[in-house]
Amino acid sequence: MVVQEYRDGGGARAVRVLAVAGVIAVSAGCLGGDGGSGASDGSGRRSVAADRPLDLLGQAADVLVEAGGAETRTSMETAVGGTRVTIRGQGAYDFRRQLGRLKVMLPEDAAGADGHRPITELLAPGALYMKNRGAGVPDDKWVRIDTTTLKDGNLLTGGVTDPMAAAELLRGAADVTYAGTSELAGVTVHHYRGVADLGRAARAASPQSRGALSAAAKGFSKDAVPFDAYLDEDGRLRKVRHRFTFGAEGPEVSVVSTLLLYGFGMPVTVTLPDEDAIYTGEIRQG
Repeated sequence: MVVQEYRDGGGARAVRVLAVAGVIAVSAGCLGGDGGSGASDGSGRRSVAADRPLDLLGQAADVLVEAGGAETRTSMETAVGGTRVTIRGQGAYDFRRQLGRLKVMLPEDAAGADGHRPITELLAPGALYMKNRGAGVPDDKWVRIDTTTLKDGNLLTGGVTDPMAAAELLRGAADVTYAGTSELAGVTVHHYRGVADLGRAARAASPQSRGALSAAAKGFSKDAVPFDAYLDEDGRLRKVRHRFTFGAEGPEVSVVSTLLLYGFGMPVTVTLPDEDAIYTGEIRQG
């Protein structure tokens, strides 16, 4: 969750985002479909260019599971009233176990003070763990959030879109167009643009992701999320950008979440905290 404060200074509106129960709180949502079949290039390797878009995007999460672990970088940009705030993350994710560890960097004044320590986040099926959460949480304790109870299913709450959820969203892809090839970090990628339907994605998702995505499908005010997805020649998702827009009291809020994946096949070790390391006290709202 975030608390946003608006103030006018010198004629310009400034936005301060305070990390409270998470990093981003959302109560609205997104946009929705068309596509695909598959083919091989004769070498036994999937030929991305020969596949139809819906099949290809629908299989993206499964291909990542086959790949195992990967390094990841994330960014989440929020725009309110012309002011932009960006939250960045970096870490690694194991798609087979759906476990990840990321260090999330808040903007300089995101916690009300310069130099706020990065938040360590552990991602697991149905759960988000955060350390250095602030707001009265002891330094040696973790905050645990049940992501199936979040209105956004943790697509935005932690300031990082869970990498598996980002890939599973593509199972609900529709109205897809092929935007050609480009190069990303020295790798040729195929660019697909479309809209993902949250309800369709939730129904097609793996059992581990279904609860959180179902919560998002119910909690967002719209069912559809525009996206740009970039897949390499082996069908591995290298980059995906989702665009969320929702209204609240005041100006419309736009959130752009971007996920980059690289270093496929690397071992990823994630150890979830014991129960006695979980903070159960009250979290201050500021």
